[in-house]
Amino acid sequence: MACFLIPMSLAIITSIFRKKFPDCYRINVLNMLLWGGVAALALEHVAHGEIVLYPPFLTAGLGEVIPEMLIVGVPMAMAATGMWASVVVVTKAIHGAAFRLSGLGITEIKTIKRAK
Repeated sequence: MACFLIPMSLAIITSIFRKKFPDCYRINVLNMLLWGGVAALALEHVAHGEIVLYPPFLTAGLGEVIPEMLIVGVPMAMAATGMWASVVVVTKAIHGAAFRLSGLGITEIKTIKRAK
């Protein structure tokens, strides 16, 4: 019912503070992973009638919502964060620099200073 609330809260936090992260951390990739998952899950929950468009919005009580958030939502957020971390590590290992694909498919390589 509410498994998408945990990744959504993480997406809100990273979206608010995205300017504070260095470019080499590619926080935009994490935001896209999180917001995409949240949108897909929210749409799926609406389609199955688990979320309604009038208060209280969720059709289940707290006794069902809290365990689902902990059992499903936390691992989903951890999986998205793990995929993002692997993208950051692999691209830094391959290119030695922050590397990203722009919205038009044009690759951009931006050199970064390595800490010694």
